[in-house]
Amino acid sequence: MAKMAMVIDRQKCVGCGACGIACKTENNTQGRKDGQSFNWADFMLKTEGKFPEVKFTAQPVLCNHCTNAACVDACPVTPKAMFKTEDGITMHNDERCIGCRSCQDACPYSVWDLREEGEYSVISFNSDEEETHSFYTDKSALIPGCTASGAEMAAKAGAKPPMMTAYKHPEYDNVRRMGIVEKCILCSHRLATGENPYCVDSCPSGARTVGDLNDPNSKVSILLKSYDYDVLKPEAGTKPNVYYIRNYNIK
Repeated sequence: MAKMAMVIDRQKCVGCGACGIACKTENNTQGRKDGQSFNWADFMLKTEGKFPEVKFTAQPVLCNHCTNAACVDACPVTPKAMFKTEDGITMHNDERCIGCRSCQDACPYSVWDLREEGEYSVISFNSDEEETHSFYTDKSALIPGCTASGAEMAAKAGAKPPMMTAYKHPEYDNVRRMGIVEKCILCSHRLATGENPYCVDSCPSGARTVGDLNDPNSKVSILLKSYDYDVLKPEAGTKPNVYYIRNYNIK
């Protein structure tokens, strides 16, 4: 069987955010009233040192699709809402999810040092206190007498959000309901048709590569043979399948 993995080349990544925009567009992730945003393809930027000895790091983060996924072990429902597919993707079933957030608590990658405690980047929770894509139910024009309202745009497009991708995944709803978690599924609906995840195709520098680790001739296998690599928090024992090679800073 295939074992899907992603390799991210940090020498090519400058933190432009194209991956995040692509992911949001492809997967219909919502914004939030408090100004925060759901990003399955997120990133952390860090600048260290003092000029002229300065080091810049753009660290993309996403679900690591771990071989030993702590989120899967923690999911209390049967059958599990969070589970592993045959090709190694950590998948989520929306219908079975009860919104207990045990997966978030168990995931060692959910809370990052640069973020306030309790704000999750890898697994997001759709609070049942907010309406899905609430901007597109607002009937107020952004510029009165000049622009349409969000609700009008959604009505004319026949979808909420108006640019909704209808990928018809057997486990994942096109737009997730409130009160459940959601996360990166490695665009498995695109992989099923021979396409790359949209973040991979949208990266202007080609920093992201997805492929089969069990195929020695795949691009990910060749990259991992060609360069030293690291993973996030190897001490957690989850065996992540998102790998990082090289660095932006070259001596």
